[in-house]
Order: sequence, then C-alpha cells, then structure tokens
Amino acid sequence: MRVKRRIVEAVIILLCFILQGTVFQALSIGSITPNLLLIITVAFGFMQGKLSGLWIGFFCGILQDVFYGNLLGFYALIYLCIGYAAGCCCKIFYDEEIRVPMLLVAVGDLLYGTMVYGMQFLMRGRLEFFYYFGRIAIPEMLYTVLITVIFYKLLFRLNKKMTELEMKERDSIWLKK
Repeated sequence: MRVKRRIVEAVIILLCFILQGTVFQALSIGSITPNLLLIITVAFGFMQGKLSGLWIGFFCGILQDVFYGNLLGFYALIYLCIGYAAGCCCKIFYDEEIRVPMLLVAVGDLLYGTMVYGMQFLMRGRLEFFYYFGRIAIPEMLYTVLITVIFYKLLFRLNKKMTELEMKERDSIWLKK
C-alpha cells in the first residue's frame, strides 16, 4: 500500500504543478499566483511527518528547479526545509484543524519569499526589500493562504482515505501468516 500512496502523492505533485503553471496563471491577480507546491509540501509534512514533508518538498522543489529555476537545487532546498519544518508540527497539533496549516503555509511562504529575494535579487544588487515584499511576497502569501483553505481540506480527506485503506490492508486476514 505504501507504493500506492507514493503513486498518489506523485500524481498530486504533478497535478498541482500543472495547475500552478496553467490554470492559476490565468487566475493571477496582478501577476501574483498561489504557490500550490508549497501548500502540498506543508500539508503532507503536517499530516504525515518530517520525512514525508522532506521528500515531498524535495520533489516539488526539483520539479520547479528543472522547469523554472536557474540553479538546480535552489528551490529543492527551500521546499525541503519548509516540508521538514511543517513535519515537526505533526505530533504537536491535530491534522483536522485548518488554522495551523494556514499559519504554516503563511510562514513557509514568507520564508520562501525571503530566500528567493536574498538569493535572486539581493545578490544582484537589487536592494528594494520593502518594494519586493509589499508587491510580491505578501500578496502571494495572502493568495496562497486563501487557496490553502480549499486544498487542505481535499488533501486531508485524501490522506485520511489512504490511511484507512492502509489500515484495512494491514489488518486483512489474508495478509497475516
């Protein structure tokens, strides 16, 4: 069943990547789009733990690096750290509560915005920190947090269903020896 879970997670990552690059580009507000890959990284890290958040974040980041990045591994490292940090909250809070994932997405998006600014703008001598945060990072964070309300509920139901199937399969009389 672990293989089925990994296949479903890979399909979700690809689906969110495609949605982020197509549908949500058309729904952008002032060229600001929500970061769906960040939402699934935080959601799976929060629901399944550090290791799952780390790996899902890594694969989301590598996907973004390959298609949009200039430096291979930059986005992978950012998403990996955010997924691991979200996974640290796995045992502390309940997954059903939507406020904690929304807060984690907000903090993760601000961390993402800060890292992107620091490595892609500040290093090139562009010192418009408040302009960047006021026009890009904060609006993206707000838009991403609003979309989190919808996506997290869907991901939570899917994760719950997959966990129930794993439990039924594990307790099956045919699999016991």
